[in-house]
Amino acid sequence: MNIREQFEKREKNFMSPFGCQSAQTRGRERKEAPCPIRTAFQVDRDRIVYSNAFRRLKHKTQVFLNPLGDEYRTRLTHTLEVSQIARTIARAMFLNEDLAEAIALGHDLGHTPFGHGGENVLQEIHSPEFSHPKQSLRVVDVIENDGRGLNLTHEVRDGIIKHSKGYGKILPDDPNELACTIEGRIVRISDIMAYLNHDLDDAIRSGVIRQDQIPEVCTRIIGRTHQDRATTMIRDLVFSSQAVDGELRLAMSDEVFGAMTTLRAFLYKNVYRSAKVHKEFVKAKKILSELYFYLLDNETALESELARMGISGCLNNGQPREQVVCDFIASITDRYALGLYKKIFFPSPTV
Repeated sequence: MNIREQFEKREKNFMSPFGCQSAQTRGRERKEAPCPIRTAFQVDRDRIVYSNAFRRLKHKTQVFLNPLGDEYRTRLTHTLEVSQIARTIARAMFLNEDLAEAIALGHDLGHTPFGHGGENVLQEIHSPEFSHPKQSLRVVDVIENDGRGLNLTHEVRDGIIKHSKGYGKILPDDPNELACTIEGRIVRISDIMAYLNHDLDDAIRSGVIRQDQIPEVCTRIIGRTHQDRATTMIRDLVFSSQAVDGELRLAMSDEVFGAMTTLRAFLYKNVYRSAKVHKEFVKAKKILSELYFYLLDNETALESELARMGISGCLNNGQPREQVVCDFIASITDRYALGLYKKIFFPSPTV
């Protein structure tokens, strides 16, 4: 019995019957020999962490563009916070921590530069169907590894594509919106828990809102500090979820769920759609739009930038030019976009 098989045996002995055992994965699109040391979901986690897309998250906006303070979240720190919350919940419920972690680490790989402003502009100029969950799946299936993808397991891919539906319900009613594993469903909730907490933190730090503006019901029920809020939300989910008709149903108390819903509505109104945040996204949308159309009309420049980014394999897999440009725009970081825009559109000194 090798090391991986010992881990799989341990999972079988201690894991809840509702968890997804590594040995029971539905597999990968391209079959490959299993690792003798790591389980299938541990392999997926490692492939994600070592990907180019994962490293680029450190220079992609979470909420605030190009923040000067070192303490503001980026898309990478957001991802790490989601991963930590998901692992904590999965461990407490005796589920598969490795699966939850892999989904969490991969859930935003396809997020655009400049946060949701970048996502909105690609919906406007490329396709209304563009979304960062779909793009994250494209990253792991098509874009990474020079066009060959990461060949992840079905369960991780499913969790990535179903981790978000914008401003949809925290706990959706439509079963088609639910991941096929409990671990994937936990990541969706962990994502919301993380951004409610840290976006509030950053909004206060930036002066967009004040502590005393937060709805009283939110501070009273889920807490005044980051630690208190995270602890309250995680514990409430763990202790409110229960088995019903042979299925584990994730649930939260009416009180905490109501406070979370109120806090999310408050953030959308007072932070994400605030004048201070919105005016910067208007500028960012102009930059990405002009880059998109320039690269669409300049194949040589597009090929050069794809090679520079290490994703030139996209050119060789039969994708339409519009899709290749979209993949490039979605892949670049905030600072790469700003530098490329300057190189293309700013005049250069001639003497």
